[in-house]
Amino acid sequence: MIAVFRLGAPARARLHALRELYRRFFGENTPDARGRRLLSEWLTPAQLAQFEQHRYFDVVGCDTGKRYRIHYGTAANVHEINEAGIATMGWCFVPSGFLVPGDVMLAQKIALETNERGALALANRFPPATHSEHFYRRPF
Repeated sequence: MIAVFRLGAPARARLHALRELYRRFFGENTPDARGRRLLSEWLTPAQLAQFEQHRYFDVVGCDTGKRYRIHYGTAANVHEINEAGIATMGWCFVPSGFLVPGDVMLAQKIALETNERGALALANRFPPATHSEHFYRRPF
């Protein structure tokens, strides 16, 4: 292996560029990144803006017209919200198998928008968290 400190400036620059390209390629092709990308393609412009700013987006149930807020995550991440945007009930329903958050959230969005009653019939209900015990937030 060539010692990096022995390379000239142009060779070091090329090596740095190659490492950055490698990092970006694999960083953008992880299962999590692909799941977020697919989710983003299915969100409306308003939902996408909301998700990029807050790490959640709102959907309207097809059967009742109720609003649900889907938070970034894979379980216990759906909240029914009132007109003021305050969570009134939590819902936990996920597709079978191990899926990344973006894939789970997309399945939840589609379920609520196309078969709300069916999704909620299978879901576990839970009381919404208070502001102080809200989700632990970590960067993407």
